[in-house]
Amino acid sequence: MSEAEPLFAMLRQSAQENVVDAIERLVLDAPDRKLSRINALAFAASEGLDEEETVGAFLHASHLGLFELSWNVLCPGCGGVLDANTSLKTVQSDEYTCALCAAGYEPTLDEMVEVTFTVSPRVRRIAAHNPHELPPIEYFRQIYWGSGIELPEGDFEAKVDEFVMESLELPPGEKAVISLQLPEAFVIVFEPVTHAAQFLDVKGEPTRERQNLSLVFDRAHRHSETINLRPGPLRIQLENHTTVRTLPSVCLANDALHEMLGRRRPFLTAKRLLSNQTFRNLYHTDTIDVDQRLKITSLTFLFTDLRGSTELYERVGDLAAFELVKTHFSILNDIVGTEAGAVVKTIGDAVMATFPTPDRAVVAAMRMRDAMRKLNTERGSEDLLLKIGIHEGPCIAVNLNERQDYFGQTVNIASRVQHLATAREIFATGSVLGDARASDLLSKRGVTPMSYNVTLRGITDEISIFTIP
Repeated sequence: MSEAEPLFAMLRQSAQENVVDAIERLVLDAPDRKLSRINALAFAASEGLDEEETVGAFLHASHLGLFELSWNVLCPGCGGVLDANTSLKTVQSDEYTCALCAAGYEPTLDEMVEVTFTVSPRVRRIAAHNPHELPPIEYFRQIYWGSGIELPEGDFEAKVDEFVMESLELPPGEKAVISLQLPEAFVIVFEPVTHAAQFLDVKGEPTRERQNLSLVFDRAHRHSETINLRPGPLRIQLENHTTVRTLPSVCLANDALHEMLGRRRPFLTAKRLLSNQTFRNLYHTDTIDVDQRLKITSLTFLFTDLRGSTELYERVGDLAAFELVKTHFSILNDIVGTEAGAVVKTIGDAVMATFPTPDRAVVAAMRMRDAMRKLNTERGSEDLLLKIGIHEGPCIAVNLNERQDYFGQTVNIASRVQHLATAREIFATGSVLGDARASDLLSKRGVTPMSYNVTLRGITDEISIFTIP
């Protein structure tokens, strides 16, 4: 830990003291498995810390070299890690297939890509730094399952024993045999390293005759059609044609397995991280490749613009107007960051920001409006009149002009909604106000939005617009 001490000292200069203390205790005292693929949201909850401060601290810690980021593609069905990447740039496949679930999925940044943190080997070497040397059960816990599964702590092995009938370690190039008695059940022979699975539907009259099955693990062959077998003796011939150890297991698709896989918990999504101001400040363009197009099913966009900024420059002079506009940008940036959002770019006097959920954007908009009112009152003028528009929907994350940006109709609508607003108005679409948290937020504040339908340039159908007084 001698090398880590100055890094933690540097981390205290950019992150909250209590969060840094908790992370330092984790690195010093936690068992190895707690330092592999850390779920930042679960860590914040367990330590009673603020989520945004915790995510920010882990990002700063990673930038200093205390942790390594991993962008893992998760199966929505079983929560298994289908692909692990050191950079989002290497998430290139149009579809990921889970052999265990026998299903294919198109990756989306808000549902399938998690971001985790593993302690750097220069700070503390842990077993997961050499995953192919982990005991099989720890490989499942630390490598195969993502941080979105809440695995049991003290009785993990006992829980696994409830659905694993047989398992073994098969070195590269080796062969082995598993002999067992098949019960009447749905059985899965699963191998987590190559992500291969064979389904066995065991039913009918029991037999005393030995049944035979041959399986080869070679990374190319992931899944075959379900094989029908009868209850009774089975001999499985296994061959490992890869260059690494494989870990075939014979599992029962029973209630114990389904209960474990059903224990889901929130995880830090790629969408949330891309909409995090700390991440954008630290990692800049080192996120998405210029040729990548990554889908997000729901992201909230907020656009602002100053009304009459041209007249402002004419009225108070270029230097005074520039300082005033710069102050306005600084205030908006701070508000966006504290509401879990990120400023994507500024265009003239306008701001484009993203938020992971509509309610955070609504809170940010109301705080922006209040902040401009306060600044105008302090100056004794009405120089800063802010127009705000909010819209939520699907989009594509892209790299434009060496900057992580967003593309799609949702972005276009959000921009045009902002153009409808007049001074001090917040305009939000029906998709924003249809969010339960955003609606509840306004209700608790006694705010009743007024609605009407409008036609936007380039949009065929009318859309519902709400003004937030």
